[in-house]
Amino acid sequence: MSTMSAAAVAVWLGTVVTILSRSHGDRNVYPSAGVLFVHVLEREYFKGEFPPYPKSGDAGNDPITFNTNLMGYPDRPGWLRYIQRTPHSDGVLYGSPTAEHVGKPTVIEITAYNRRTFETARHNLVINIMATEEFPLPYQAEFYIKNMNVEEMLASEVLGDFLGAVKNVWQPERLNAINITSALDRGGRVPLPINNLKEGVYVMVGADVPFSSCLREVETPHNQLRCSQEMEPVISCDKKFRAQFHIDWCKISLVDINKVVPVYITRPDPGTGILPEFGEYNPPSESLKSRDYFSDFLITLAVPSAVALVLFFILGYTMCCRREGVEKRNMQTPAIQLVHHSSIQKSTKELRSMSKNREISWPLSTLPVFNPVSGEVVPPIHPDNYETTSMPLMQTQTNLQNQITIPQQRPSGKWYS
Repeated sequence: MSTMSAAAVAVWLGTVVTILSRSHGDRNVYPSAGVLFVHVLEREYFKGEFPPYPKSGDAGNDPITFNTNLMGYPDRPGWLRYIQRTPHSDGVLYGSPTAEHVGKPTVIEITAYNRRTFETARHNLVINIMATEEFPLPYQAEFYIKNMNVEEMLASEVLGDFLGAVKNVWQPERLNAINITSALDRGGRVPLPINNLKEGVYVMVGADVPFSSCLREVETPHNQLRCSQEMEPVISCDKKFRAQFHIDWCKISLVDINKVVPVYITRPDPGTGILPEFGEYNPPSESLKSRDYFSDFLITLAVPSAVALVLFFILGYTMCCRREGVEKRNMQTPAIQLVHHSSIQKSTKELRSMSKNREISWPLSTLPVFNPVSGEVVPPIHPDNYETTSMPLMQTQTNLQNQITIPQQRPSGKWYS
């Protein structure tokens, strides 16, 4: 019994140690509102929580992917983005918090997946957004860099080189990176995997002094015309970026927030049945009583059936009980009109009976004509035949029944038939 209890305690202690080794304390970060926030999810930080690779020297080849979400929700906050190009590269959380998020700690759950062992490890990242007096910087410029991907631009040394070039051109006292957005998030297309093409990235920076004359050159009519013709504008300070960054000057955006007129959108008052803006949905209780629909079913069938039955009786009474009849009609008709009607009906019947007993010979035009010379029989002449003008009206016919012989006169002066 003691041996089994010792083994159980050992297993329990091993499980506790494993759980404690894989549970790290919350990691706190303190970004400033209006300033770009970048947090790198390093694969080396999570490798110690997974078993080592069986082959020596290959422990760094484990494919690890990350899943990030707001605690209690399936996705991240709207201002926070995440990117990881391959399972063998680090993940990056980046975004630009606003003044609305100040004082509200944001807990991000980070789950690491080891694609070789299918094990997971979870950490929490607590983002405490701090307020800053420099926010918002009044002059903001957004550059479109064509030869960079977003994860390349998020690297601290690359972003530092770009801010240094902008500061050399702009000469501000304070300069901050406000936001970075991939061109794919702005409707851009995925580049072809040839010639080392990049997807492009938008970088927004803010400063406390007005825009320099070099940046204002984009707004000249000459450069605007070249941009409309899809030609590169002529910018004097482009050579200070060209060595490392290829900027599309036609897509640069210069905004002075002091001159931006705020737009207030008035919403119509919601009608009945619309929840208030910050209201919560309260579902009905589960103790609802069941409803009997049998009476509704009877009413649905009984009312139309009763109406149809009443209409049927009205129609039957009108057709059967309200008929005048032949006798009543004859009593209301004058006698002379009845005698006249009966005489016409009697005459009509008599004529129809006489027409059935008629036996009259067919007209000569309807009988076939025999030609004694050629011996052929010519079809009869019909009135609808329009070729009868070339035929004689009467031709000699022989052996025809009911034929009338025309009397002729002899030379002696006597007639013979």
